[in-house]
Amino acid sequence: MKARKVTIVEVAKGAGVSTATASRVLGKYGYVGKTTKERVLTVASKLGYQPNKIARGLITGRTRTIGVIAGDIASPFYAAVLRGISDVVEGHGLGLLITNSDERLDREVAATKLLRENQVDGLIVSPCDVADSPHLREAVKAGMPMALIDRKVRGLLVDTVAVENIQSSRDAVMRLLLAGHRRVGVIAELGPDETRLGDFLASTENQLPEDLALLSTSWQRLAGYLEAHHAFGLEIDPKLILAVAGHSATAAKNAALAAFNHTARPTALFCADGLMSVGAMAAISARGLEIPSDLSLLCFDDLDWMTFVGPGIDAIAQPRRRLGRAAARFLLARIGEAEGAPRDIRLAPRMIERGSLQSIR
Repeated sequence: MKARKVTIVEVAKGAGVSTATASRVLGKYGYVGKTTKERVLTVASKLGYQPNKIARGLITGRTRTIGVIAGDIASPFYAAVLRGISDVVEGHGLGLLITNSDERLDREVAATKLLRENQVDGLIVSPCDVADSPHLREAVKAGMPMALIDRKVRGLLVDTVAVENIQSSRDAVMRLLLAGHRRVGVIAELGPDETRLGDFLASTENQLPEDLALLSTSWQRLAGYLEAHHAFGLEIDPKLILAVAGHSATAAKNAALAAFNHTARPTALFCADGLMSVGAMAAISARGLEIPSDLSLLCFDDLDWMTFVGPGIDAIAQPRRRLGRAAARFLLARIGEAEGAPRDIRLAPRMIERGSLQSIR
């Protein structure tokens, strides 16, 4: 049988005080004498009273909860980011309501609506739509404090915390080129629009566009790949750009297998994120290739399994937990009505070498 909730009216009656007095004690606002306060708390504990945060929020304007919309809570990246958010938020006595978009805009819109209906005090979002996001603009216009993680939305004036994707990818690909590789493949989730890649390659032929920070992380990392080749004076071979239409390890595996079937296959492969790395490793295993003698491998994002395979996989380790902490601190400051221009910070990742890169000179 469903347990009956104890009401604040019952607590007030048991303590011999008015409902307003009991509300002030249990809601932790206003003044109440020490003796009366202790009596109300004793009765509330005895009866097993649990406060209704939403009802309290209607009175105070705060529910002491933060809403988070993650791209994929099953991924190691978001798991670590969420831990970083939790470190800060729960340390300030606030709770978290965590939702998952699965990198789908319709689910992100629904999650935003749900969290706003639950009267959260602020939102931390890893947005799917970096160009428009009208649901996020509406929330900010309505006064919702917000911080973005990993991606920036064009024209949305909120704090953003991300990783320095372009320079770190450029440096990683430069390592492969300096080791003598001239057929370096890149595997990245670039969406279903095949014409977009051609337009992007044409637009970056002479120099990188200024608005790259407004693109998704995969496009930024592709830009770093292109910049490394331009610095070496190498022409870009579109066949080495393995564009995956969706965030899928299976699709990444198929793209890598197709590249391995070419006569002039890549001698090195740069994976733009962890899921692409999983798909690439599945393809490498299926073809029976040896790392690094048959193929050098370097991955953006350091995952646990990369230390277990032999040899270990060279990786760019993102400061995932620091991302979460920074976003949470920014948001709490805005909830505390901190003023000033939106902050946009880029955290530097670090390179971890494990032996998956081999010189071919």
